[in-house]
Amino acid sequence: MPSLPLMAHRHSDAVMAWCGSVPVSVGQFLAEVEDIARQLPSGQHVLNLCDDRYRFTVALAACIVSGRVSLLPSTHTPEMVRQMQRIAPDVFCIVDKDSGGADLPTFRYPESMPSLAANPVVPDIDGEQVIAEVFTSGSGGVPVPHVKRWGSLVRNVRAEAERLGIGASHAVLGTVPPQHMYGLESTVLMPLQSGAALHAGRPFYPADICAALEDLPRPRVLVTTPYHLRVLLADPAVLPAADQLLSATAPLSQDLARDAEARFGAVLHEIYGCTETGQIASRHTAVSAEWQTLPDVRVRRDRQTLWAEGGHIDNPIQLADVIELTGSDVESTTFLLHGRHADLVNIAGKRTSLAYLNHQLNAIPGVMDGVFLLPREGGPEPVGRLTALVVAPGLTPAALVRALRERIDPVFLPRPLLFVDALPRNATGKLPSQFVQDLQATLQKPPHAGMST
Repeated sequence: MPSLPLMAHRHSDAVMAWCGSVPVSVGQFLAEVEDIARQLPSGQHVLNLCDDRYRFTVALAACIVSGRVSLLPSTHTPEMVRQMQRIAPDVFCIVDKDSGGADLPTFRYPESMPSLAANPVVPDIDGEQVIAEVFTSGSGGVPVPHVKRWGSLVRNVRAEAERLGIGASHAVLGTVPPQHMYGLESTVLMPLQSGAALHAGRPFYPADICAALEDLPRPRVLVTTPYHLRVLLADPAVLPAADQLLSATAPLSQDLARDAEARFGAVLHEIYGCTETGQIASRHTAVSAEWQTLPDVRVRRDRQTLWAEGGHIDNPIQLADVIELTGSDVESTTFLLHGRHADLVNIAGKRTSLAYLNHQLNAIPGVMDGVFLLPREGGPEPVGRLTALVVAPGLTPAALVRALRERIDPVFLPRPLLFVDALPRNATGKLPSQFVQDLQATLQKPPHAGMST
């Protein structure tokens, strides 16, 4: 595989990032990358914990040019850090604030900036070089690493930029962390490989997202999640104009997509993918439920198993989702997504999916947020009952149950249905697995243990 450049920007004075409303040039970026690469400790594996997206990108690039591998686990809990240490005993972390370190050898991102080089050169990176390992949950509780090579990642994000029409004139703001696969691809690597400029921040609250968006010149892109979109659209304030919206991490309803397009005055696309494959397809959700694979990628059926192959995917990868091919029964570049195999619900012989149930719950007027949870394995009831958590301050339980009865089969009605003030979603809009496990364990305690539902 040939070498590929670290970035697509053609001039040293081109803007490659925005720190608030302050532009950062390619020359400044390359000087910082070279400076950090010289200072890094000797370990081969790195846990990049920088909160600032620009500093994360500098540190990532410094690791790439110095031949190091960035470890990208799904969380940074103490237990996950210990798992990373067991997988890579030489691992150290890079932080950009005093309180951001883990229980590992730590390199602190320097505050002082080096002077610009006279003639900065964009380095070429071997396409076969392993630059990162991302992790999925193993059945035995040990994270399973998936190797990411430079050439595959570059082909992937270039295909994404081509599909979305993003180029050197765009500025990209992300609400998702750069350590997440979606954030890495769409808010770090895509700007680097399309010549666009990334925004250094990671705003979470609606006012902060709007302020950061207004800081950027147009055309500007908001890379976000259904959760963040729902919170933004619940705010009656006028939203700043965007030129493109991108969403991933969970399926987006067509109504929410149309509302987002109307409020922002921008087209919204969704990205579909997984840790193993990276992103493989997109759709214009307000117009169609059908997904279109990225250039040269296809989905193939082999009996009951579906495989993604072609394009940036070096070897066929099995997909864990329930997918209906629409172009052909055997191989297609278009498909419908019906949820994950692990999310299928089968109660009393009737089948549905958590994705469908969550869609129906969140489509009820007055529901600000909500989620169905599968019954825990080994529970006391012979027929597992679903649990639902809902944020709906203006609804009564009876009203919500009536609305659900109009949308789903009664066998899937949640027992219990729990009203909460908020759901503890993480930066990608997902519920931490430990929270779900703890809640399910509490709900399964016998009444004498002090739990009432």
